[in-house]
Amino acid sequence: MKRWITKGLVLLAVSFAPPTEIKSEEQKGFTASSDRRLLRIKTFFLKRVCPAHEYAAEFLIASDRQKLDWKLLPSIAFLESTGGKVFSNNNIFGWDSCRHRFPSVIAGIHTVADHLANSPLYRGKSIDEKLKTYNSLPHYRIAVNKVMAQLEIELIPN
Repeated sequence: MKRWITKGLVLLAVSFAPPTEIKSEEQKGFTASSDRRLLRIKTFFLKRVCPAHEYAAEFLIASDRQKLDWKLLPSIAFLESTGGKVFSNNNIFGWDSCRHRFPSVIAGIHTVADHLANSPLYRGKSIDEKLKTYNSLPHYRIAVNKVMAQLEIELIPN
């Protein structure tokens, strides 16, 4: 009986332990010289003094893995948390009205990307249709599209 309780407690502790953050080989592959998108995201957030600049590579990795427009995740993060300035529960996307807790910001980036690409609510929809599902207020889609346009033309410093 004692052995069973000990094993149960260990399994319980492991199941609630947060995942460790490991920089993937993919993330190491994104450099300023090899991917201008990375510089655009970093520059956009740095100009606005947003902490999300630290996650530029993760936005790209998650977007590329899920075949999402590379500008979508950083744009939502900018609108929902002012680029990581104001958020809770490691939730820079305001996912589930900010109630959802992620083990880390990086886990949140990948989870939201996965949902936007693969959830029955979002799968197969255009960006505007995804945004309408994400937040049904008409001005929200307009705002996200404006940020996406800014990312597209963001001037990269020399």
